[in-house]
Amino acid sequence: MESLISTIFALFFLLGASDALSRTIIVDKNGQGKFTTVQQAIDSIPENNSLWTRILIKHGVYTEKVVIPKEKPYIILEGEANQLTSIEFGEGGNVVESPTFKLFADNFVARNIIFKNTYNNDLIKLDDNGKKTTWAPAAFIGGDKASFHNCGFIGVQDTLSDAIGRHYFYNCTVVGAIDFIFSNGQSIYEKCLIKSISDRRGLPGYITAQGRNDPKDTSGFVFKDCHVSGTGHTLLGRPYRPYARVLFVSTFMENVISPEGWTSAWHAGSENKITFSEVNCTGPGADVSRRVSWTKKLTDEQVAFFANTASFLDQDGWLAKQPI
Repeated sequence: MESLISTIFALFFLLGASDALSRTIIVDKNGQGKFTTVQQAIDSIPENNSLWTRILIKHGVYTEKVVIPKEKPYIILEGEANQLTSIEFGEGGNVVESPTFKLFADNFVARNIIFKNTYNNDLIKLDDNGKKTTWAPAAFIGGDKASFHNCGFIGVQDTLSDAIGRHYFYNCTVVGAIDFIFSNGQSIYEKCLIKSISDRRGLPGYITAQGRNDPKDTSGFVFKDCHVSGTGHTLLGRPYRPYARVLFVSTFMENVISPEGWTSAWHAGSENKITFSEVNCTGPGADVSRRVSWTKKLTDEQVAFFANTASFLDQDGWLAKQPI
C-alpha cells in the first residue's frame, strides 16, 4: 500500500501537480510527535525531495539552530495557528554562521513560526564581559521561491538576511534596530509590521540595507501596505551595495522615521545609482518634505511593476503552486 501511495504522488508531480502534499511530520518538544527537534525532522527527509512535505511543529519554544540544505526542497514548516511556536538561539558575530534559521533550498513555505536570535537581547551596550551588539541574524533566506505567512523575525542587528532569490512575506513581523532587513533578495513584504527598537542602542537605526550590486540585478525590497512602528528614531534604509533598491508603497509610518528618511553612508557619491522611493505612504513618519534630495520618483508603471507579485516575483507562477 505504501508503495502504491508513493507511486500516485510521483504521478501527480510528473503531471505538474507540485502543490500536492505528500505527508506530514509532527515535531513535539514534549515527545508527542515523531521527533522532538525541528532539525531531526528535516534530517529525516530524503535529498532531492520532489513532493511537498509538511513539518508540523507543536507549540513551544525550540532552542536550536535549524538548517535546510539546498538538497531538500519542497518543505513546509508550520507552527500551530494561534499558538506560540518559536525557534530560538543565541549566537552572534558572523552573518553566515550565526543565524538561528538558515534556508538554502528552493520551494519553501513557513507559517505561524517565530524565528529569533537572542544573542543581542541584553548587549546593547558593553556588559560586564565586554560583549557588545553585533551581527546576530534570526534567519538567513538563501533559496528561491520561498514564502512566509504569519511569521515573526526577532533580533537587534541584521535580524533578517533576505539574501538570495525571490521571497514573499505576508502578514509577518520583523523586529530590529540595525540593518534589520538586509542583503540581496528580490522580495515583497505585504501587510507586514516592521518594528524598530533603535532606542535600545541610543542611536538612530536603519530598517533596510539592500544589496543590489549591478543595474541588471533584479533584486530589491518592496514594502506594500505595511506598518512601520517602534521606539526611538530610524532611517528607512542605507545602501549595502551601490545599486540598492527599496520601495515603500501605501505604507503607514509612525513617528519613528527620521525626517531625512535615508542615507547613502556606505556609498556616498553613488546616489544617482541608488533607488530609494516612497509612494502613497501615510502617517506622521511619511512626511517627505525633508527627505534627502536624491530619493527617486518612480513612474506609475514602475510602481505597478514592483508592487505586483505577478510581475516582480511570480513570473512563472510559483506562488500559486505552493500548497495552501
